[in-house]
Amino acid sequence: MTTPQLTSEEIDRIIQMAWEDRTPFSAIKYQFQCSEADVISIMRKELKRSSFNLWRKRVHSVTNHKHIKKRNNEISRFKCSRQRMISGNKISKR
Repeated sequence: MTTPQLTSEEIDRIIQMAWEDRTPFSAIKYQFQCSEADVISIMRKELKRSSFNLWRKRVHSVTNHKHIKKRNNEISRFKCSRQRMISGNKISKR
């Protein structure tokens, strides 16, 4: 497992996306070329242990949302309808 070189802004965005229930790991992989294992590694490194444990518990409880193949067919997007457009590796400006 090799984590790509990421800026602090990209790491922050990956953490935000990982915390969102409806954002699948495949969306993170598409935008940042980070596999699920890479995301777990980033989360473990960047979060406090208690926060990481809460996140892992949460991910296990929303497995059907975090993995696009297990997701309900009625959900066709990976981001909130109110979230700004994010394309490729571009992080939306605030």
